[in-house]
Amino acid sequence: MTSTKNTTSKLDYSLVLIVMLLFLASCVSIYSAQATGQYKENFLIKQIVWYVAGGGIIAAVMTLDSDQLRKLTWYAYGFGIFLLGFLIVAPTSIAPVINGAKSWYKVPGFGSLQPSEFVKIFIILALARVIDDHHLKNQEKTIQSDLWLLVKLGLVTLLPLMLVMKQPDLGTSLVFLAILIGMIFIAGISWKLLVPIFTAGIAMISVIFYFVLLKPEILEKYLGVKQYQFGRIYSWLDPYNFQSSAGYQLTKSLLAIGSGQTGGKGYGNREVYLPESHTDFIFSVVGEEFGFVGASVLISLFFLLIYHITKVGMETKNHFYTYICVGVISMITFHVFQNIGMTIGVLPITGIPLPFISYGGSALLGNMMGIGLIFSIRYHYKKYMFSTSA
Repeated sequence: MTSTKNTTSKLDYSLVLIVMLLFLASCVSIYSAQATGQYKENFLIKQIVWYVAGGGIIAAVMTLDSDQLRKLTWYAYGFGIFLLGFLIVAPTSIAPVINGAKSWYKVPGFGSLQPSEFVKIFIILALARVIDDHHLKNQEKTIQSDLWLLVKLGLVTLLPLMLVMKQPDLGTSLVFLAILIGMIFIAGISWKLLVPIFTAGIAMISVIFYFVLLKPEILEKYLGVKQYQFGRIYSWLDPYNFQSSAGYQLTKSLLAIGSGQTGGKGYGNREVYLPESHTDFIFSVVGEEFGFVGASVLISLFFLLIYHITKVGMETKNHFYTYICVGVISMITFHVFQNIGMTIGVLPITGIPLPFISYGGSALLGNMMGIGLIFSIRYHYKKYMFSTSA
């Protein structure tokens, strides 16, 4: 009885409430989306099952304290690299090619599983440990030590990044980079290094964008960029000239969200048909049925989630925990901005789902694993509240 009371008293009930509200929003949105979708499957039931499984993952991860997470980090990272690497050589009976990408494993009884969704969390743990170990060994900061830390962070991210690009999966690759950038900013690296590096990065992106618009054949030949990926850029810049092909989803999404206006058309009163609206374009369903008000409420939930994780990271005295929080924040924030941005035409379409809302087992389980890390921090926080290592 005492053990049960201790366990429940350590639960982060604010985070529980936020996750439950996201769960309800997901169920409401998916139920409406599947009613007018092109599939006959009951995605709502499947999403509920994935949420239950995700709750189990949270419970398991929550029991791991800082020392245990540190010990498991490189095993998890290595396992993730193995899963990504095996995808390349695995036969199509095990790893089928879907929409031109070999990113999933067939799992009997579960459908398909995308390992890169879990590797996001493994990268967060690996980067957090690299930063923490580096600062423990280098008490005095120098340009040389900062440069070495930057190199280590880059190497940890590079291998899984290359394997995901090989699939190819541009969206997940961008998430890896977003996590890396977030971790670099919190790592305490001197701005004397960061300013020229990020300036060079912006210049490189500008050059690539130039080639995309004017000389796409060079990127296709030397970087292996696919034609459909160019189509996403062109349809983003001028969707109405491509509305019968690559720009179809974007134009329909803009129409759906715009027609929702302030208060929406009402639940279940959708008029705009949008393929795959239960996955990547779930925000369009929210915008059409609940309008600006409903979309704002959903965005506010994400704001509360990110704010809460930020608060957890600032309260703990354990630097390893703080770095984990930053990684999870970077991952979720990028997902939200990219997904919503692509549905309203601000950003190119990359196939990144809206976390906790879009249907998808692998993405949801990966996000729940990340949230499990935050639950773990809060669960073990009271135990070390008066310690310098908390």
